[in-house]
Amino acid sequence: MASPSRFSQLVADQIIHDLVFAPDWSGQLHYQLPPEVLIRQALQKGEGVLSDQGALVIDTGAFTGRSPKDRFIVDEPATRDLVHWNDFNIALEEKYFARIYTRILAHMKDRDLWVRDCLASSKSQYQIPLRVINENPCCNLFAYNMFLRPEESVIPPDAREWYLIHVPHFFADPKTDGTRQSNFVIIHLTKKIILIGGTQYTGEIKKAVFSILNFLLPQKEVLSMHCAANRGRNGDTAIFFGLSGTGKTTLSADPNRILIGDDEHGWDADSVFNIEGGCYAKTIDLSKEKEPEIFRAIRPGAILENVTFFPGSSTVDYSSRELTENTRASYPIDFIENAATPSIAPPPEHIFFLTADAYGILPPLSRLTPGQAMYQFLSGYTAKVAGTESGVREPKPTFSACFGAPFLPLHPMVYAEMLGKKIKEHGSKVWLINTGWNGGGYGVGSRIKLEYTRAMITAVLEGKLEQVEFYPHSIFGFMMPEKCPGVPSEILSAKYTWEDKEGYTNTAKMLARYFVDNFEQYKPFASEEILAAAPFC
Repeated sequence: MASPSRFSQLVADQIIHDLVFAPDWSGQLHYQLPPEVLIRQALQKGEGVLSDQGALVIDTGAFTGRSPKDRFIVDEPATRDLVHWNDFNIALEEKYFARIYTRILAHMKDRDLWVRDCLASSKSQYQIPLRVINENPCCNLFAYNMFLRPEESVIPPDAREWYLIHVPHFFADPKTDGTRQSNFVIIHLTKKIILIGGTQYTGEIKKAVFSILNFLLPQKEVLSMHCAANRGRNGDTAIFFGLSGTGKTTLSADPNRILIGDDEHGWDADSVFNIEGGCYAKTIDLSKEKEPEIFRAIRPGAILENVTFFPGSSTVDYSSRELTENTRASYPIDFIENAATPSIAPPPEHIFFLTADAYGILPPLSRLTPGQAMYQFLSGYTAKVAGTESGVREPKPTFSACFGAPFLPLHPMVYAEMLGKKIKEHGSKVWLINTGWNGGGYGVGSRIKLEYTRAMITAVLEGKLEQVEFYPHSIFGFMMPEKCPGVPSEILSAKYTWEDKEGYTNTAKMLARYFVDNFEQYKPFASEEILAAAPFC
């Protein structure tokens, strides 16, 4: 519970005042509690149990992932012309925001509140002071893990800039609240308030904050990026873009390099810096042998979401998909032994775009020109395998602009043009890595071995490909190496791993058409350099 002096400071805050002095409020105010207390409270409230690794295991209920179609931005005059309104940036009238906010205050009148002050952005000149208000201690622990943890004196009581109110047990009424269904994420860019309700999936918290930084940072000439980053012992930086399931967290957690962050970064004139203070790793099929750094990070203070145990034990079955394939672990970044403090590094020498191509078409490793890099960045491609409920097991192409379309309040071209400019200014080399299939598509070929992918990235970072000959892919134009240390040469060209060469060509042309059709939305804004990077189909 907050001390008397801290309580008086907290209630001077208008939002906290509105909550605490709502009619008949009878809860308790818990401020800036340490992890061990939050874990004890979560266990007492039945919010979770402990695994034999000491992590708090929680079940997020009906939602085991984000709900992009239920994310709203308040449509108001000050920001209306800046927001790129689309299927992810859905407009909500101010009257609905006001109604939901008022109803949330009423909802919390008899509930305890967990309040945490934290920061987003490791670089001080871009830091956002953030006050997170939860109705669950387990979710407040997530905020502790994922955001920067300042001393109380760092953020004066009158300098709270943004507020995030998370109420999983409050449900909107679509008939009167303007929402699609009972769960929602609502961002008010002028009032600087984020409301999240109807869902306990904690990923909504971190991505809502990332969304506001994607709005603010580009206006300061900083490129905000959905990527992981690490640096070598000699100071060279690498960044890894990729959608969920492509290997971003796994490949950035390299024991031979220093981790900057696993998911969200900014790139200004002279550095790459982590936006967060923690990691949110997928744990499906996690093993100590394949991902030792992540496995060791799951210890007391970490949160595991939607995992299940081996029968009769508290040992997590990381292969289980009983609740979801999107099982997750949240932990502070310093749980990774070789994490950088502070999480800041020089501009990247190498940029990796990761894709899990389930068609088996794209090469395991290829080099891109700046024009190709911008084209691929705008495309944000991966291919996912469809569900098997009705027996359908064929790949499905997924395009997500800038490898993070659901989090981009501005037009994707803003981020792409900034990336292209920075690549040229800093001489960064860009590579496409296919972590998906080889020797045929899903169901015929096999997943590219993680050891080969790691060997390819290591070869790039150690300069071992500088004297290697490259040749172009006949349809996509990427430059492919003839050989790579630690990787069988026969897998470096996807075509030659297929028995059916004609089948490969036909499938490659089909995939190229998907790219071209998807890119139609960007053609009016793209330069000739970018347009020239389109695949041939």
